[in-house]
Amino acid sequence: MVIMTLNCGSSSVKYQLYDWKEREILAKGIVERVTTEGSFIRHFAKGERSLAREKDCPTHRDAIELIIQTITDLEYGAIGSLGDIKAVGHRAVHGGDKFAKSVIVDDVFKKTFESLSDLAPLHNPANLTGIEAAEEILPEAVHCAIMDTAWHQTMPQEAYLYALPFEWYSKYGVRRYGFHGTSFLYTAKRASVLLGKDPFKTDLIIAHIGNGASINAVKDGISVDTSMGLTPLEGLIMGTRSGDIDAAIPFYIMRMTAMKPEEVETVLNKKSGVLGITEKWVDRRDVEEASRDGDERARLAIEMEGYRIKKYIGSYYAVLGKPDALVFTAGVGEMAPIIREKAIEGLEDLGIKLDRQKNNLSKTRNAETLISTPDSTVKIFVIPTDEELVMTEDTHALLEGNYDVHTSFEYTFQRKDYRNKEREAALQDEIRINPELESIIVRPGG
Repeated sequence: MVIMTLNCGSSSVKYQLYDWKEREILAKGIVERVTTEGSFIRHFAKGERSLAREKDCPTHRDAIELIIQTITDLEYGAIGSLGDIKAVGHRAVHGGDKFAKSVIVDDVFKKTFESLSDLAPLHNPANLTGIEAAEEILPEAVHCAIMDTAWHQTMPQEAYLYALPFEWYSKYGVRRYGFHGTSFLYTAKRASVLLGKDPFKTDLIIAHIGNGASINAVKDGISVDTSMGLTPLEGLIMGTRSGDIDAAIPFYIMRMTAMKPEEVETVLNKKSGVLGITEKWVDRRDVEEASRDGDERARLAIEMEGYRIKKYIGSYYAVLGKPDALVFTAGVGEMAPIIREKAIEGLEDLGIKLDRQKNNLSKTRNAETLISTPDSTVKIFVIPTDEELVMTEDTHALLEGNYDVHTSFEYTFQRKDYRNKEREAALQDEIRINPELESIIVRPGG
């Protein structure tokens, strides 16, 4: 059985094909610059077959058609016909408080999801467009929606409500929703396996640090607080998003500059964060290199990002009491030792002790690593996320009729014997180049 996952963003479409029987990835890739000029696809298939090709994709339907052409291509493809795809799992960014788990797409879902578009105007319309385009192209497949916000529906009212007129919540749905749910779900379950603990007796602080970034407090295996709010703008400093600011700043800037509300919103979402501080860079690798070369703004961006993460670690420590582990994940969390170091330094009195040598070794997306000192009472893990696998497993379970909310459902990656064949093969190549990496890899129950 082949399951496809699609993640339709405002200007990109990510995809993956997964062979459920063999438990392996057949192909994956991304179409970028969708709806703008210069669209292109980057495609990778089993057997080290890859393809990069430019083709204009003025709509998401065009992008999905390009994906279908590519995955069925005789030379670069991964399947013989579209009939091999039995189900499609679609990332759905903002489910509001209407969806506490993944669902099969039907007319009721689409109507409800569309009604939530005001909460995520950049994401939900693109998600829905992608779903409807895929339904047309793959009418025989079962289509499922995997909600990014569902994981956080366990938060208590004192955590998700804002101190605003209550009518804004009851009438307009203004509350904290949180995002990166599939990533937090995956890493929370994997952390409990590595700790050798019941997932529902495990307390964690998980930092998903990428271009978008958020942090999650997990108590007894469920989300109890998170840094993103009504939208993905609140919380940590991100690639182009400001994160937390004084709520009066937009009004002050509008008075001082005559900027319109939508212009200020664009600045906060697309011209702030690391880009706003440096005025040059978004990619943390560029920022780190510039900092080493003496660029003061790049150094400042690193310090500010680490400081903001540290503040949230401290606040969630207060919420949870001493957690079992602190987890870093996503592109920056997995690959940027300097950001992890800045986020942790000074937390030794809380029992969070970083081994700097181990931290500097941990730059891999193919292994789960332990970077804390032996006497650290809070373990520090780096766990590469796998949002696509969560989407795939939810989709398969919905197809089979045995899916339920995560507190009543077991994923394959919760098992001690879980294996990711693709990552294992890539890891062996990494270890041949850097044998020391083996010393920080953590095994289940270890």
